[in-house]
Amino acid sequence: MDDIEIDVVATPELEDPVLIEGLPGVGHVGKLAAEQLLEEGDGTLVRRVYTTEFPPQVTVDDDGVTELTCAEFHAVETEGTDLLVLTGDHQAATNAGHYRLTSAFLDVAEEFGVRRAYALGGVPTGELVEEYTVLGAVSNAELREELEAVDVQFRADEPAGGIVGVSGLILGLGERRGFDAACLMGETSGYLVDPKSARAVLEVLQKRLGFEVAFDSLEERAEEMEEVAGKIQEMQDGPAVGDDELRYIG
Repeated sequence: MDDIEIDVVATPELEDPVLIEGLPGVGHVGKLAAEQLLEEGDGTLVRRVYTTEFPPQVTVDDDGVTELTCAEFHAVETEGTDLLVLTGDHQAATNAGHYRLTSAFLDVAEEFGVRRAYALGGVPTGELVEEYTVLGAVSNAELREELEAVDVQFRADEPAGGIVGVSGLILGLGERRGFDAACLMGETSGYLVDPKSARAVLEVLQKRLGFEVAFDSLEERAEEMEEVAGKIQEMQDGPAVGDDELRYIG
């Protein structure tokens, strides 16, 4: 196969659609948020993107049928704004691959008439989070005020080291193509899959774009992760272990 191949599944008419990117990253925040949009919005699969930059594997469904790993675009029509949602299980394996793949993603977005884009992700705090804040970054300064109006925070030099992967390139390459692009990053510990951070990002997004989405499945996953987080907290608050009590577990 070619380095990148795009299968056309459907081409619905969308009105002034907005690109929403939610690929795997810190805390799986963006991916969880995108999957929630697809679940609640009854998304329609429109494109599959295959690339040799993804791992050499197939997924296997409940009937044992395989599918070569890929990224997918779904169209979601909401009462507020039509969405073109990009998600998948992997990002590119190389720096050059990130650039080529993001360019292909933006090609698809342009086919549907997209001029605005939101990359969704997480920013690690290194500790368990109690109150979730959403940080922002924008491709041009004019976009900042409208995000601050929906409680997105902008902090100097955060995230440290910048935004890597597709989320960063959606802004960088998107700006060169004339897209209005922003990244919404939910604070998260960085240790666990974080449904609460994904919900915080979605709450900002729905305020900005004027749609509504239920959070039932995210709340269920959040309860499961709270149990895990509680156990981690117990370990952190537990009694110190002396040197003579340390053991290696093989």
